[in-house]
Amino acid sequence: QVQLVESGGGSVQAGGSLRLSCAASGATYNNNYCRGWFRQAPGKEREGVAIIRPDGSTYYADSAKGRFTISQGNAKNTLYLQMNSLKPEDTAMYYCAADERGCVVTGLTRFNYRGSGTQVTVSP
Repeated sequence: QVQLVESGGGSVQAGGSLRLSCAASGATYNNNYCRGWFRQAPGKEREGVAIIRPDGSTYYADSAKGRFTISQGNAKNTLYLQMNSLKPEDTAMYYCAADERGCVVTGLTRFNYRGSGTQVTVSP
């Protein structure tokens, strides 16, 4: 099993920044997992934000390009999402996610494991 715990959410005004963190653990977790962030707002479908592959390469949803940066800690058991120039439409619950099947299978949203989420609220 894999455990993922997010932190760093909060409330900011439009144009502000937040940095989300995710701590990964578990007997089966290893550096070959695909990891990423997705979000979900009330009444809306899950929306992928970004992924990071085991080799460190990244991919972003169009909504995140140029504003968000996904990164990992040196030990690869910590995942980050730096969010700049936040907009009200970024308001959502943000989830850290991981999957052993690879990013080709998961895409931006289809992960086997996810955390309980951290709320991000952006006011106009």
